[in-house]
Amino acid sequence: MDIEEKEQLALTGDMSQKACAIRLRAARRVAFPGVEAREFADAAGVTKKSLSLMEKGQQYPNRAVMKYLYRGHRIDFNFMINGDFAQLPHDVQSALFAQLGRANNEWGQDMRSNRD
Repeated sequence: MDIEEKEQLALTGDMSQKACAIRLRAARRVAFPGVEAREFADAAGVTKKSLSLMEKGQQYPNRAVMKYLYRGHRIDFNFMINGDFAQLPHDVQSALFAQLGRANNEWGQDMRSNRD
């Protein structure tokens, strides 16, 4: 995967709630693979409802979530808010890019089902 593909997948430079929601979905799956969102919310110190709003693009990821992702999983603020991935360790980048495609596809499916 070249740099342009990575930037497109990470929505680099896009600070919208939608872009942050997509990155958060991917980061949650990297941090807690195969685990329910509730467990991630508990670990990050937020409510399940709050996490749900963040993943639906109705709120930005809050400090508690970003702090947890950084301290526990080496996923930093720059990636979460702006999609900047160059500073992330290679293993973290690999895991995130494996999940970003899925998160982007889900977002499109969610938006289509909301219009129906």
